[in-house]
Amino acid sequence: MTPDLKRLNPILNRYPKEENSLIMILQDVQAEYNYLPPEALKIVAKEIGVPKARVFGVATFYKAFSLEPRGKEIIKVCMGTACHVRGAPLIRDEFERQLNIKAGGTTKDQRYSLELVNCVGACAMAPVAIVGDKYHPNLSPDKLKKIIKVKKSK
Repeated sequence: MTPDLKRLNPILNRYPKEENSLIMILQDVQAEYNYLPPEALKIVAKEIGVPKARVFGVATFYKAFSLEPRGKEIIKVCMGTACHVRGAPLIRDEFERQLNIKAGGTTKDQRYSLELVNCVGACAMAPVAIVGDKYHPNLSPDKLKKIIKVKKSK
């Protein structure tokens, strides 16, 4: 499915047409589409006068950017040392089971994406997951089931 590329115009009009604007433009494009559509990247390159290879290089270098469609809700499971020793692998496994996807994947309905992160800086509350922008501390598989159930019912 090709994204509506007309939604790019307001983003491109916000910034000077120069390479220094690239990361800000990519951030806004990702916020608009929930990923960086390759077609949009080609237009960005042309509009700001930067080679396509440079735009794609920046888009693939930074982990915050995704070239694949992501879910409306991003679930990040902390796999840092403190979280790992306090059960993060069980939390990851339970999210995968509940959502029927593997880490790095997105549900078929494009509602959730599951990502593993190295550290979220909340070691005292380990294990931690972030759903959208909300931190869920001291997780257990039972608590996780309630989080997913509440989110699914909304």
